[in-house]
Amino acid sequence: MKDTQGKSITEKEWFNSHLITICLAVYDVIAVTISFLVALLIRFEFRITRVPESYIEPWAKFAAIYAVFCMIVFVALKLYKSIWRFASYTEFVRVILATFITGLFHIVGITLLFKRMPISYYVMGILFQFMLVIGIRFAYRFVLLLRATRVAEAKKERIMLVGAGAAGQMILREIKRSTELTKEDVVCIIDDNKNKWNKEISGVPVVGGRESIVDNVEKYKVDKIYIAIPSITAKERKDIINICRETDCEIKNLPGVYQLVLGNVSVSSLKKIDIEDLLGREPVKMGSREIKDYLYGKTVLITGGGGSIGSELCRQVAAIPGIRRLIVFDIYENNAHAIKLELLDKYPNMDLVVLIGSVRNSRRIKQVFADYRPDVVFHAAAHKHVPLMEDSPCEAIKNNAIGTYYTAFAAMAYGCEKFVLISTDKAVNPVNIMGASKRICEMIVQTFARKIEEGRASELPDIHAHGLMNRSLNDNLVIPNKPKTEFVAVRFGNVLGSNGSVIPRFKEQIEKGGPVTVTHPEIIRYFMTIPEAASLVLTAATMGNAGRIFVLDMGTPVKIDDLARNMIRLSGYKPDVDIKVVYTGLRPGEKLYEERLMDEEGLKKTSNELINIGRPLEFDTDRFISQLRGLMEAAYEDRSDIRDLVAEIVDTYHPAGEHGSTEKGKAYEEQRREMREHAS
Repeated sequence: MKDTQGKSITEKEWFNSHLITICLAVYDVIAVTISFLVALLIRFEFRITRVPESYIEPWAKFAAIYAVFCMIVFVALKLYKSIWRFASYTEFVRVILATFITGLFHIVGITLLFKRMPISYYVMGILFQFMLVIGIRFAYRFVLLLRATRVAEAKKERIMLVGAGAAGQMILREIKRSTELTKEDVVCIIDDNKNKWNKEISGVPVVGGRESIVDNVEKYKVDKIYIAIPSITAKERKDIINICRETDCEIKNLPGVYQLVLGNVSVSSLKKIDIEDLLGREPVKMGSREIKDYLYGKTVLITGGGGSIGSELCRQVAAIPGIRRLIVFDIYENNAHAIKLELLDKYPNMDLVVLIGSVRNSRRIKQVFADYRPDVVFHAAAHKHVPLMEDSPCEAIKNNAIGTYYTAFAAMAYGCEKFVLISTDKAVNPVNIMGASKRICEMIVQTFARKIEEGRASELPDIHAHGLMNRSLNDNLVIPNKPKTEFVAVRFGNVLGSNGSVIPRFKEQIEKGGPVTVTHPEIIRYFMTIPEAASLVLTAATMGNAGRIFVLDMGTPVKIDDLARNMIRLSGYKPDVDIKVVYTGLRPGEKLYEERLMDEEGLKKTSNELINIGRPLEFDTDRFISQLRGLMEAAYEDRSDIRDLVAEIVDTYHPAGEHGSTEKGKAYEEQRREMREHAS
């Protein structure tokens, strides 16, 4: 069967459609008939006995004629073909036209055929007819709309707004204006200002301060909490978030006060709580003026420029006016291409060079230095994933240790001013080959710095893979008698949001509904943000004294189990109820605790209270160079005893588990645990 629009419908749908039309037609017949009778009754004050028989008789005789005529007009004007749940201006005009035509017919017809009726009879009869005919049709739409509104109200998410200031009021007004689009409803407001308590803002009550958040979430059945206080400190924000985390609500936050200043406060500007908000400290901001002055007019080379830290270094360096040239060097072409497009979009006039190559290729490295003569090198290229390097230890040595030597040697040979190594806290008392390889990188930097300081730079060999020694890219390459290159290292902990880090992994697992995997319930890590890490590296470049290892004060270490559970709560779920937390056991080469500095290194403050300096450890540089040669040859021969050779070089390396002395590793972990418990 077909409907009025030619679409196929079932027999049941056809029957229901025609039944509604018949019922509506019957209603119309009754409506147009009684409309004029009611008009007569009103004319004679609703007393039927007072209505003259001379008026009743014409109405009764004309009623049937009028009803038939009305049906003809209504059908002609398609009043029975409209879908009244979607009735609009068009249907309204049709009813007016139908009322006008039938009303005119009634006036002329009853007057000519039977009797002239009172004027009020004509006027009120036509008016009542219009009201009854239009009323039933739009009442149907109104009922459906009312029902849909009630359903929508029931489905709306109930919002608690934290902050009754300017930002909170702007968020509230936007939600009120776009209530149908946002499907949200602000049910209460929290503010620490007692003068605002028990008052209303746009009809929403201010119910108390932050200490009442949990109680009011339960009282008002809150689904989400919006924190709209952009001016508070990181510690205050963390305190509020910690209170909100006691609830099962999803939490969103207005990131910064600049949005309020610019008038960019809106629901869309609210972001889910980032784990950075739980660090409990303000993001570290280094001295941008010193960095700008130092890098002005210089050519900067960033190895591993497509990685997490490397790409952020590229962004911050590119933003410095007066940079002569930025060289991005990376082996992974996709990352290199992505950062190239990003930088050129933002800085179209910048002198940007993007090169593909590996730091393991000494000839390629020397070619880059020979062609572009960089003034400052930020060496971020490295293999960093601990479990992967445990399975491929020789690759860790080739890329991290030997690659660093190649790059450092080229920097010295070609007159680079500053070489900045990006290291890791895993280099401290390493239990995995990745951390040990990065400790060797630090020793390389310290060796170059010491040799230059002692005027013995010419003793540094131009080593190559496969036993090739003292052969350079250019036979005429001469090491300066007094190289000017300053070598420093920067050490920091885990970087929030970096490639392969735990935060993106947890987010991905939560989005999939879990489980969230944690290696050990007691494992802890230091954390910092990617911009903080890059800023620290840039700041280190401005500081003198070669051979230094700069260490950022990263605050209190974070328990990874707490981190995972907090992320689950911040996503609006209950740990171990909605999303399970599963412990998988420590991975190969992983230890429970990371340390920023070896005990024997000590700490020394700098002019920036958040940056410390580790005193260089004493070691025999000549013996180290000899060991490094043997290590390189062993790595390129893929020898299985590579860890033993590394342990001979790095005496703080305690390989645990199947790759080393299990008892030694366990004893070391137990010792570090006792030291931490004693310190706390």
